[in-house]
Amino acid sequence: MDGCCLVDTAFDFRSDTPGYPIADPDAMSPTLRRYHKFLWSKPLPNGAMFELVDTTPGVYLHHRSQLGEFRLSSDSVVPTFRKQDCLSHVFEQIPEELDSFVRTSYTIGGMMLFPANRIGRQMTINGARGFHPRIKDRFDLTVECIRRHYLNMDNPLSSTLSRYDGFFRLFGDFRGYVEFFLLQDLVTADCSAVRFLLPFDDFRSSPVPDSMASYMQYRELAIGFIEARNRRISAWCAARPAS
Repeated sequence: MDGCCLVDTAFDFRSDTPGYPIADPDAMSPTLRRYHKFLWSKPLPNGAMFELVDTTPGVYLHHRSQLGEFRLSSDSVVPTFRKQDCLSHVFEQIPEELDSFVRTSYTIGGMMLFPANRIGRQMTINGARGFHPRIKDRFDLTVECIRRHYLNMDNPLSSTLSRYDGFFRLFGDFRGYVEFFLLQDLVTADCSAVRFLLPFDDFRSSPVPDSMASYMQYRELAIGFIEARNRRISAWCAARPAS
């Protein structure tokens, strides 16, 4: 079957999530899980097949082979910050812009898989990146932490990423990780640097936009990334051999 017919990059995963907004599309959208399984069941940089299954009880997506065992969950990775009280005065002025941002953030270009198993009762990557005061769910900052992890450089998520080093080693290096998950539009062409969604000061300041101007800049660049990744996903699907 033609891969491009299997992934609708405009699909809003809230629309088929039973019980939304109480229920989370990351966990409950059947279309999102099907898309993740299709997109990321493919050869790793070393040629080994990374096959994902959705039949393991209590596990969102599961891989087990000579490569190891990996239990993965979905994460909506581009926050709109719509629940930040400090930005309520901004949102009151741009309700339509906020709505369109939220809608875009729930397309496949705004979604990722991360390891879901807790190690030593510590936070998963999803949890740590959401709670860390210098990350606050920002995907560009998370990817910068992952870039530094591959280079053995200290970063705000160092301890968390190190617990899941076996997962990151699947992709060989940062370029391998970026290319596997089709994240090229968030990094420079040589994968040596991240394209940040707000001016970056080495994790010293709050990651949350603090004004109308900074929020609109963040929104524009975030939507630009998601839309570019959606186009990249569509192109990859169209080029995928029929199965």
